[in-house]
Amino acid sequence: MDKQGLQVAIDGPASAGKSTVAKIVAQRFHYIYCDTGAMYRAITWKVLQAGVALDDEAAVKDLLDQITIRFEPGTPVQKVFVDDTEVTLAIRQPDVTNAVSQISAQSAVRAELTERQRQIADAGGIVMDGRDVGSTVLPKAEVKIFLVASVEERAQRRLKDNAAKGINTPLETLKYEIEERDRKDSTRKISPLTQAADAIRLDTTSMSIQEVADRIAEIIQEKESL
Repeated sequence: MDKQGLQVAIDGPASAGKSTVAKIVAQRFHYIYCDTGAMYRAITWKVLQAGVALDDEAAVKDLLDQITIRFEPGTPVQKVFVDDTEVTLAIRQPDVTNAVSQISAQSAVRAELTERQRQIADAGGIVMDGRDVGSTVLPKAEVKIFLVASVEERAQRRLKDNAAKGINTPLETLKYEIEERDRKDSTRKISPLTQAADAIRLDTTSMSIQEVADRIAEIIQEKESL
C-alpha cells in the first residue's frame, strides 16, 4: 500500500451520487478529492465563453493548453477555478451540462486531462470520481466503485440540486437530459462510460448518501487492512 494512502476510483453515470459520496469519503480518510467531471465542465465553460465551436477539436485543445484548472476548499462545496476566475456555479448551468459530453468525447481533451488527473493521484491518498477513472485514468487503483441508480431517482436528485442553485428545470426535461447523457457517455469512442472488471457495483437507488459513503468506507478499510 502506498504510504500516503490508497487510490479510490468512483465511477458511474450522471447524478448517481458520485461527487457527493466522494467528498464524504475523502474527508473521512483525510484523502484528497479530485472531481474529474468538474475539470471537463471547466474546459467546456471556457470553450463557450470564448465562442469556440464545440466540434473544433484543435481550437478546444489549444484553449485547454492555455488554462489552469484548480480546486480550493469551500463551504458547502469545493470551489473550482479556471485560471483566477471562480466557476463553481457557472459550470453547473444547463448550457455547460448540455455541451460537456461533446467536449469530453474529444481524444485530445481526454488525453490532456487524464494526464493531469494521474499527476494529482500519483502520491496516493486520493478519491477521484468520474466516468472512466477505474477503467482508464487509474486502472491500478486499489479500490474501484461503480455507482448506479434509476433514471427517475437521478432526475429527482438533479431537480433538488438545481433548485438549491436557483436553476429551475422540469423533471421530464431532466430525465431526458440524463438519458441522453447516458447514451452519449456509453457510446463515445474514447473511454466510454463502463464498469471496470474489478469494480464493485453499488445500486444507490434506495440508499441514502450516508449509507453509500459508509459502504465505500468499509471497502476501503478492508483494503487498508490487507
